Amino acid sequence: MPPDEPLVVCRNAALTFGRGPQAVVAVHGAELEIGPGDRLAVVGPSGSGKSSLLHLLAGLEQPTTGTVRRAASLGPYDIGLVFQGDSLIPALSVAENTALPLVLAGRPEGEARQAALAALALVDAADLADRLPEEISGGQAQRVAAARVLAQAPRLILADEPTGRLDHTTGARVLDALLTAADHTGAALVVTTHDPAIAARLTVRRTMRDGRLLAPEGVS
Repeated sequence: MPPDEPLVVCRNAALTFGRGPQAVVAVHGAELEIGPGDRLAVVGPSGSGKSSLLHLLAGLEQPTTGTVRRAASLGPYDIGLVFQGDSLIPALSVAENTALPLVLAGRPEGEARQAALAALALVDAADLADRLPEEISGGQAQRVAAARVLAQAPRLILADEPTGRLDHTTGARVLDALLTAADHTGAALVVTTHDPAIAARLTVRRTMRDGRLLAPEGVS
């Protein structure tokens, strides 16, 4: 893939749930390109369509109208997802949770564990490796979720309100972890948030309002 070719392109992409009078349009005609190394914040209140847009980008939902095109070279393991809930499996240790996507992809367990431990170290969570999810805080769990994505070495990281349930200081550390993950792998990073302080740390900011993705607010 040419280095400047977009990873994902949305053209007039819309997503509607339901039919007839009860139909809800979650995303209206979104126009968006995400290139390698991009740092994008999608800002808006709950219910504005941010999560639905992220689901379109990830391929978890298909557009009702319009198109969402991903680069042909972008495989399923090239997209890393971080949700607001940490999504850790209670019975597995932090290291096992972090290694799980690699094991499921067919990597040898020893190799997957080493990659997981390296990823945990990069997000300042190496000391949590042998703990169970119930033994760590919400902020720590979100950093583990970032490490799980980092171990996967994706080319696109999509994070849906990853700091939404955290206090400002803890949220900032989680964003640090996501930026570390993206910088380490050269991945593009898209973060949805309602927090202006989080959004300000990404290069480009786009606002969603009533399902509509507005024009870029600026580049810093």
